[in-house]
Order: sequence, then structure tokens, then C-alpha cells
Amino acid sequence: MTYNPDPRQSYQPAPSRLDGEDKTMMLLAHLSAPASYLLSAGSLPFLGPLLIWLLFKDKSPAVRAASAGAFNFNVSTFVVTALTWLSVILTLGIGLIWAIPILIVVFIVVVWVHVRAVMKTLDGQVYQYPFQVPILH
Repeated sequence: MTYNPDPRQSYQPAPSRLDGEDKTMMLLAHLSAPASYLLSAGSLPFLGPLLIWLLFKDKSPAVRAASAGAFNFNVSTFVVTALTWLSVILTLGIGLIWAIPILIVVFIVVVWVHVRAVMKTLDGQVYQYPFQVPILH
């Protein structure tokens, strides 16, 4: 596998070098975020990618990069969502005027990004998530 030497960047394995287990675990990292979101009623969308990262961070650089990216992205969207709901509470409901459009945009972005991540993984590439707070590497 070829890797990007810059530690702030995700690993970039050569598409032809990923084996089936790496692809499967990368797909689980990407799809576990929406599954965690649904199972936790929106409170823990980053739990699935975190579990994948903890289990596979030392086994595969590609899975590590994919799960770290998914975790970082979902933490970012979780913070935006939590702050949006906090603004609704603090304004005694008036914040719904801006919260509803923000939550719709966040939902669309999350769906779009996870679909793109799955498509890149199926092509044998590590997806670079946008809007990440770099917590895991």
C-alpha cells in the first residue's frame, strides 16, 4: 500500500491493493454512523465509527483512516446539531425559524457525504470527509 507521509492527511492506499476485509470494514465504518444515529435516536452518530477505529486502528491503515474520518465528521455534525437545538431551547422555541433549515441542510449533507464515502470505498479508495474536527487520526 502507498501512504501519504503527512500525518494530518488520511492514508491513501492504492485502489488495487485493498483486500476484501479492508473494504468490508471501511464500509462498516461509513455505514455504522447512520446506523448509530438511528439506534441512538440521533444522540450518538459517532459511536459506530469509533468502535471500528478502536478495533482496527492497528490492523489496517485504510480502515483506520476511514473510521477516523467518519468519526471526526460525525462529531462535527453532532456539535452543529446540538448547538442548533440549544439555540431553540434558549430562545424558547423562536429558534425553530433558523433551526429547521439548518437541520435539513445538515441531514442532506450527512446523507450525501456517507453515500459518497461508500461509493469511494467500493472503488477501493479512502474517502476524505469534509468538515472534520481532527480528533482521531
